[in-house]
Amino acid sequence: MTQNNILVIGGTGKTGRKVVERLNKRGIKVRIGSRNAKPSFDWDKPEEWRHALQGIDKVYITFQPDLAVPGAKEAITELTKQAKACGIKKLVILSGRGEHEAELCEQIVMQSGMDWSVVRADWFNQNFSESFFLDPILAGHVAVPRAETKIPFTDTDDIADVVVEALLDDQYTGKVLELTGPELWSMEEVIKGITQVTEREIGFHSISLEAYTKMLRDQQVPDAYIWLINYLFANVLDGRNSSTTNTIEEVLGRPAKRFSDYLRETAATGVWNG
Repeated sequence: MTQNNILVIGGTGKTGRKVVERLNKRGIKVRIGSRNAKPSFDWDKPEEWRHALQGIDKVYITFQPDLAVPGAKEAITELTKQAKACGIKKLVILSGRGEHEAELCEQIVMQSGMDWSVVRADWFNQNFSESFFLDPILAGHVAVPRAETKIPFTDTDDIADVVVEALLDDQYTGKVLELTGPELWSMEEVIKGITQVTEREIGFHSISLEAYTKMLRDQQVPDAYIWLINYLFANVLDGRNSSTTNTIEEVLGRPAKRFSDYLRETAATGVWNG
């Protein structure tokens, strides 16, 4: 019988913490991979990874800030090497939809000699309530480039549910699961939606990528995130991902969460009220 001692790298992050919660509810032995865990897992300290990998059967991989950033390929290469040496049976990696550089990391996992599943997801719904868009929403003004591009925003609850199935169900071994929400929304439509559910005045302005980058630097956003935002707006938000898939419903037997439902549920928490 397949053992399920699972390491969740990024086990305190947007999807990782929810994967941990779901695995715990099923009675699965879970090790959280984070800097503050014991044993710790720090992407900047590969010499210590073996401590987190020992005694583990399967690994869920989330790379921060994104698989597209410089250095990700080298890190994933080293991780797969160490995981195989530690006897890991299966890897499930969270990847970005439409990101060529992330797909190169996927190939490393696919060619590792271990069982694998790839979970590709589009932009998270929670980027607006837990991440870099929250501060400007609270400030009452959001300015972004490519404001007209339609995006099938995907909820992290759905992503976590699919990841758990990929970890535990062998029918998803060797498969790429491409996840999207069921609706296409532009950034401008998102902010209008938040304005409506919060009954707040939130301004929106479409700006150039150059102006957006300068604004991020002025706000002292870390360089790695500025690089990633530049990459995404310049190379991914060109309409290539303006389509939806049925993968979430196929895997889970229920529809993916609608973005409008995310808006309503999140507004009820008060996170957008400051």
